[in-house]
Amino acid sequence: MSVIIIVILVFVIPFVILYIVKALRVINEYERAVVFRFGKFIGVRGPGLIFILPGLESAVIVDLRLQVIEIPRQDVMTADNVAVFTNAICYYRVIDPEKAIIEVENYQEAVFQLAQATTRTAIGETPLDDVLGNREELNERIKTVVAELVHRWGIDVEAVEIKDVELPDKMKRAIARQAEAERLRRGRIIQAEGEEITSKILSEAADIIGSHPEGLHLRTLQTLVEIGAEAETHTVILLPVDVLRTFSGKHVKNSTVSVSMQENSD
Repeated sequence: MSVIIIVILVFVIPFVILYIVKALRVINEYERAVVFRFGKFIGVRGPGLIFILPGLESAVIVDLRLQVIEIPRQDVMTADNVAVFTNAICYYRVIDPEKAIIEVENYQEAVFQLAQATTRTAIGETPLDDVLGNREELNERIKTVVAELVHRWGIDVEAVEIKDVELPDKMKRAIARQAEAERLRRGRIIQAEGEEITSKILSEAADIIGSHPEGLHLRTLQTLVEIGAEAETHTVILLPVDVLRTFSGKHVKNSTVSVSMQENSD
């Protein structure tokens, strides 16, 4: 009897202790263990200290933190047949560890391939101007498509962002010429609008001065003061209005007009 006890103490108890130690698993707060017993799913365990029976049960650890995958640079043809090089980035997290392990073989690779294909398709259906100008709308459309497809895998896509869109050199020069022409067009429109406003203001001022002839005298005196403040020497000749009537034959309401002749102050 004592021999049996000694054998138990020497062989069985250490084996039991080793078995228990190997069965203990520590799961972090941001992880979950998807447990299978004889290949059959029995539940999700964690976080904390869990017990996995060696030889009977197996566990797959799933990270619940936000994951980031980068979609590498790829050549894409837009809807208006312009070749661009683009890359993107996708943010996702596992919300259902059971589905992420059971429904798809490798959920990381599945999300990556789906996001890459969807990005390529979305850009291919979009004109170049929208790809460059409506980036947020394009990102939202890609994210919506990817999120609907991966939801059945227990995965939530938080965002898909196009990082960069690179154009061929010829297209860059064409866009630069287009932008320059657009700026020139806007400049001419602004200049024309300014001239229109100025002409209206001058017309109103002329009407006011025409109804009050003495206003032209005040304006003439103000002009003389402004000329006198300059450093150059000026000669001012005041001509009577009658002289102008003689040459023009038109009715002139004002009494005098000033003619300024500038001389160099050597």
